[in-house]
Amino acid sequence: MYRQGDVLIVPIEESALPPGHEDLPAEPRDGRGRMVLALGEVTGHAHAVVGPGRLLRESGPSGTALLHTPDGARVVHEEHGPISLPKGWYRVIRQREYVPGSVRIVAD
Repeated sequence: MYRQGDVLIVPIEESALPPGHEDLPAEPRDGRGRMVLALGEVTGHAHAVVGPGRLLRESGPSGTALLHTPDGARVVHEEHGPISLPKGWYRVIRQREYVPGSVRIVAD
């Protein structure tokens, strides 16, 4: 497992991918060519993946996504050290917090 701030990146086996994942559209890259895992609502900083691959978002408010890095990649952020990811599939999970009456994704 890998953690960078409020983003958790968990390796998963290809056999454990959810049914229909191949039908999810790949998220577009940002203007710098990165796959953005999470964008800071306050700072504008991004947890982003640099390198070849695809980022697939599952529907719903859960904040989870699937990341495929066929050749490995790096996760970068303006306030954290980079993380090297080996090639493979990953589930990307955003940290959540409880607020009275609901649970929401952490905002930074």
